Order: sequence, then structure tokens, then C-alpha cells
Amino acid sequence: MKLAFDLLLDLWYIWVLLIISAILSLLRPKIKGALGEKSVSFFLARLDPKKYKVLNNLLIKVGSKTVQIDHVVVSNYGVFVVETKNYQGWIYGSEFDEYWTQVIYKRKEKFYNPVRQNYGHIQALKEILKEFENLKFVSIIVFTTKAELKVKAKTDVIYTVKLLKTIKKYNQECLTDEQRDAIYEKLKSANIGDRKNMREHVRSVRENKKKKTINL
Repeated sequence: MKLAFDLLLDLWYIWVLLIISAILSLLRPKIKGALGEKSVSFFLARLDPKKYKVLNNLLIKVGSKTVQIDHVVVSNYGVFVVETKNYQGWIYGSEFDEYWTQVIYKRKEKFYNPVRQNYGHIQALKEILKEFENLKFVSIIVFTTKAELKVKAKTDVIYTVKLLKTIKKYNQECLTDEQRDAIYEKLKSANIGDRKNMREHVRSVRENKKKKTINL
């Protein structure tokens, strides 16, 4: 008994490494998502601040639900709503599929269609901004270059390196500076993204995912 106990003490560093490995395994999806969003934030920061106002990691409340949006760019050319996906492997899907498929070698995994997801984000923004009539919203889905996109969609589904070029192709002004700034301030004041609310939102999303998995 004492020999086994002494052996465990001698190998304490292995137990520490195993615990750290387990924690990293649990946090890996969250870390990957955060890195993807940070890379997009880096690109968006290069937009002309005189024409584009950027909001990152926006959390808004619509009715009894909270909605988290990775990036919103309010500009003279419309409101760009950007959903970031930090996936690798082949990505298959089309505009109206409920789920898209990620393929890595022989392993396949399904995830909710980000075009649909971003459509929901835009509807939430319309509710917050309903005092502004006929707003132009542009949905953009961004993947990092670790993915190989095999997607058929009218919505812009692009790589991060093409984000600025994609935004700038929309070059017809539809908002005055005053309208743009008012929309930006409205969204900024509606943002409830403190730590407590964000944790509660994440918990709610996880519960909904479990329910959907059970019903599949």
C-alpha cells in the first residue's frame, strides 16, 4: 500500500499533465471560436472609421431571448452582419439546408447552417432597430482558411482574407453619416454583453443544443 502511494507521489507531474490535458480538451472549441473572432476583428479594424463603425461580440435581448452576434459593421452602405466559423476540413452545404457538414478524413459532423443562423441575427437586429425604416442588411459568413469551402449559397460565404474586399464591393451609399451614427449608438446602448449575461447566454445555447440533439 505504501509502495503504491509513494509511486503516485513520484508520478505527480503525470497527473497534473493529465488534468491540464482534460481541461484543454473541454475548452478547445471555445478557444478556437475566440481565435476565429479575433482574426475577423483584426481585419475589420482596418476599415475606414469615417465610413464604418464596428461592434464586436454584440449581445442583445429581444423579448425573453438573448442573441449573440459575432460582428456588426454599421456603414454608409448598410449594416453588415458577420458570423464567424473557425472550422477545418471540407465544408458542405447550401443556402436552405438546415445543417451543413464538416468532413475531416472519414469523420463527418453536422452543424447548424450559419446562413440560417445569421438570418436569425438579422431579424433580431431589425427588432432592435425598427425605428429605422428600410435598412439594408448584408449577411456575411466567414470561415478561416483552415476550411475548404464546398458551399452553394447566394449569401456571401467567404474566407477571412476576403472579408474586406467583400464588404467593399457594396459601395452604394444608402445611409447618411447621421443615420449611420444613430444606428451605431442604438446598438451600442443595446449591448448587454457583460460576463454575467454572456455566461447565461452560453448556458441557454447549450441547453437548446441538447434539446435539438434529443429531437433529431
